[in-house]
Amino acid sequence: MVQRIIDAGQAVLIEHGYDGASTNRIAEAAGISPGSLYQYFPGKDAIVTAVIDRYNSEVASRVHSSVLAQLHQPPETAVPATISALLDALGSHPALLRAVIEQTPRLSGDTTVFAFEQQIGELARVALTMHRHSLPDDVDFEAASWMLVRAVEHLAIRYILDQPAVSRERFLTEITRLVLNYFRPAPGLSPAKTPAPRPSRAERE
Repeated sequence: MVQRIIDAGQAVLIEHGYDGASTNRIAEAAGISPGSLYQYFPGKDAIVTAVIDRYNSEVASRVHSSVLAQLHQPPETAVPATISALLDALGSHPALLRAVIEQTPRLSGDTTVFAFEQQIGELARVALTMHRHSLPDDVDFEAASWMLVRAVEHLAIRYILDQPAVSRERFLTEITRLVLNYFRPAPGLSPAKTPAPRPSRAERE
């Protein structure tokens, strides 16, 4: 019955958005009375949170598996493969993704997003650390992994929702080029060297 209500909540959320997803509509879609619904969920937000949690968990599981499978591959191979898996996971329910991202307020379901970002961020940090011998000494792995995960996540979501006039192959090429910059030495620098700080105007004078 719980899964039945969550399925109904997902269908209603997609069709009517968060504002129109009343418990009465969800109960009707589930084929039960509102009173029966309240035996399992205290209200609309609890149902929507369950919908979001289930969706986030499905996406996280698919992407996490891909990252682990590609962890020991060279970045040129691992990065596009992992982002492709993210696009597939997000694109499996584009209408639900739009409802969650654009129509639903931030609910407690965000905890699954945070956990996902933390897990993938840790794997990104590990991947960067594995290639530290070829990177400049000033790379901050914590900051880099935080930015990488959120930049890729945001761009992938917008690509699915906005449907720009950009082919999937071109999108993967461009976003891979962006990500790979973190795995390469800075131009003109050896891995062990960092640029000297530029003197201030007062110091030049």
